[in-house]
Amino acid sequence: MVIDSFMSQSKILNYLSGYSPQVQQQVLALLDSHKSGAWLLKKYPQVHELVSERALYDYAQGIKNQYMRSSPPISKVIYDDKIHIINNALGLHTYVFRVQGAKLKKKNEIRISSLFRKVPEPFLRMILAHELAHLREKEHNKAFYKLCCHMEPEYHQLEFDLRLYLCHRDRFGVLWG
Repeated sequence: MVIDSFMSQSKILNYLSGYSPQVQQQVLALLDSHKSGAWLLKKYPQVHELVSERALYDYAQGIKNQYMRSSPPISKVIYDDKIHIINNALGLHTYVFRVQGAKLKKKNEIRISSLFRKVPEPFLRMILAHELAHLREKEHNKAFYKLCCHMEPEYHQLEFDLRLYLCHRDRFGVLWG
């Protein structure tokens, strides 16, 4: 039982590794008191309806057109079953090089972990803002996060809430779905 508790805490701390020890302890206390699910459901009661990849692409394209019109185009936005397990990531921005005649063309693709098919829309929007920001800024630097906050003003709070949900999900299971 002690080993299970330690494993659970270490996995939770992976999601919250960038946060202070005080915040990590508050999250652990919230989880231990079994109040995290009720808090998340109260704050985010509904799941988004973007279950098809076409709807996801259109949604991402809408965000890109609103905030990053002059950035390179995105050729694909899909849900990917392997991302969370292999890369320990929420989404990925990748480049695919394709031969078109005598030229080599770079195509931008965004892959979102499939576990986000059934989460509230603000979480999905935050992940897409993050991946779209990589079209301009490759590194996670000040300019990158400024762009994320430009596209989603509540970016940092949503990222924290999503990390709390991932902690809750690992300990208690899925909330929405």
